[in-house]
Amino acid sequence: MTAPHPAPHPAPHPVRPPGPADLLRGARRAAERAALGSGVTIGELHGLDAMREACDLLHRVWRPEPGNPMMTPELLLVFAHSGSYVVGVHRNGRMIGTCLGMLAAVGLHSHIAAVVDDVRGRSVGYAVKLHQRAWSLERGITTVTWTYDPLVSRNAYFNLAKLGAVPAEYLANFYGAMRDGVNAGADSDRLLVRWDLAGERAALACEGHPRTVDPAALRPPAAVALDLRPDGRPVARRLPGGARDGTVLVRVPPDIEALRQTDPKAAGEWRRALRDVLGGLMDDGRHTVTGFARDGRYLIERRQENRA
Repeated sequence: MTAPHPAPHPAPHPVRPPGPADLLRGARRAAERAALGSGVTIGELHGLDAMREACDLLHRVWRPEPGNPMMTPELLLVFAHSGSYVVGVHRNGRMIGTCLGMLAAVGLHSHIAAVVDDVRGRSVGYAVKLHQRAWSLERGITTVTWTYDPLVSRNAYFNLAKLGAVPAEYLANFYGAMRDGVNAGADSDRLLVRWDLAGERAALACEGHPRTVDPAALRPPAAVALDLRPDGRPVARRLPGGARDGTVLVRVPPDIEALRQTDPKAAGEWRRALRDVLGGLMDDGRHTVTGFARDGRYLIERRQENRA
């Protein structure tokens, strides 16, 4: 007697990626949670009085030199009227933050933001970015770009880990010598990042699952291209043969903003070293930044298309 064949297991249903409507609903919920958690409301600004208030806030935070305003109310009004992202952040009826994003070829370029000092540490910046994501998706925009100073460790972690953005280009001295109260006297190297709003990396980050990396767990261990000397200055290390095909670590100082005040010469050394090492690895077209560790190190890997 022939044994019956076992019944085949039903084929698993393929996981359907979220459609635009599902994605937008999730983005709105995440933005609402973030705003509620920070105790703020975020909304588009309208009218010249609101633009004046936003410009005043920008000037208080960034402290530009006289005669060199960060933004004018009239120009901000034009951006808002033409459909760009111009928002105010309010807490207890008081404007405590603002952000400008301009419509661009890629979708939206987030140009400038400011939050007053007394609400820092409340994740207000995170709430603004999640509002920006939902606002963009509502308009069919799926890519947002912005720049940040790659020497600022907390900003690197925020952008690459907490938001899930991806570095696209190293821009040496992008704005020229800075003349505001935050960056005065420093070269303006910037890292341009792209935020794929519909991608899994950003979606997970916006649901509270940052892209964390642990350099100590890498196997094989990563090569160190830029490190911190005991005296706080940078030291570039020659990569051994074949190391460029693996993961490379590039460190930044713990607090470059404080270092600019206490030791401008050392801060300048870090700028030049990071430009040479991180900028050089990114500019060769074969490497990409894949993460940033809490301890202040970029992870750079060989692009998949360049792996033999």
